[in-house]
Amino acid sequence: MTTTTNLGDLAVSPIGFGCMALSHVYGGTTDDAARATLGAAVDAGITFLDTSDVYGKPREGATGPAGTNEEMLAPFLSKRRDEVQLATKFGITAVRTGANDSAKRTDGRPEYARSACDASLSRLGVETIDLYYHHRPDPDVPIEETVGAMAELIEAGKIRHIGLSEVTSEELRRAHATHPIAALQSEWSLWSRDVEDYVVPACAELGVGFVPYSPLGRGFLTGTLTKEQVADDFRGGTTRMGEAWDANQKVLQIAAEVAQRHDATNAQVALAWLFHRAAEMGVNAVPIPGSRKPERALENLGAVELTLDADDMAKLDSIRTLVEGTRNIVDNPDWISSGRE
Repeated sequence: MTTTTNLGDLAVSPIGFGCMALSHVYGGTTDDAARATLGAAVDAGITFLDTSDVYGKPREGATGPAGTNEEMLAPFLSKRRDEVQLATKFGITAVRTGANDSAKRTDGRPEYARSACDASLSRLGVETIDLYYHHRPDPDVPIEETVGAMAELIEAGKIRHIGLSEVTSEELRRAHATHPIAALQSEWSLWSRDVEDYVVPACAELGVGFVPYSPLGRGFLTGTLTKEQVADDFRGGTTRMGEAWDANQKVLQIAAEVAQRHDATNAQVALAWLFHRAAEMGVNAVPIPGSRKPERALENLGAVELTLDADDMAKLDSIRTLVEGTRNIVDNPDWISSGRE
């Protein structure tokens, strides 16, 4: 696969790889198996790798972000750094004290941005990060201050491009006025479409790329999961994949009907829908599905060549009104952009 897509001025593969799936969050895997999966993906042309300093199982006694997903990547990057575009994030922390003595899990202070970047560079074993995201806005720090510090990291040669995650359209505009933003990452999929109201149009207006995380609905949209599989991880604790599991099977039925028509998989249809919808809205989108199995990653590539017609899109668009439960995985409504729009 030779096609690339631009996130701002950063050229990446049209589908990325969400490395969070290679840690403990969706079940166990070994570091060697994780790197083997990455190797197969990169061999096939998936060269945009997305991680975060908070991904992975924290080591005993850890007081900050786990960092173990980044550490897992280091041996792989030592051999194949020139073949990939590397993205990581900072800003979600261990619980700290915020304004009014409140407990908080975000940190956007300039000094924290600098120290977090140095820590990620060390764990990853690289000199430069291609795309560095602020993982969640810090309500106590103006976004201009955070992005200003990130711009200094570009000047220092430590990062190449700036990204943001789960910001509102207004926050994006303020950030972009401080320094050009290459990409905005938020959840966007067949059953998570709130970003289409304000955030995606703002990206299209400003020329900011969009990186949809959980483009397969944390696996639900693939139709390959069982209720028992998600019962033991955080997904089973969400409304969508917990108490509304049975009710949301109607979503899968629609996706499966379209997939059958094209002799494709649900996953390929869900990703193809994202490409088509992003094109309709005038934004470059690079979804980052994750998988612990090489064959799943390779299967996802089939979405790039899958063409959906108007009837397919209409059927898939109807899912938006059928979904039960919100996309938020925590109780705090401000954790995602729709809680602040």
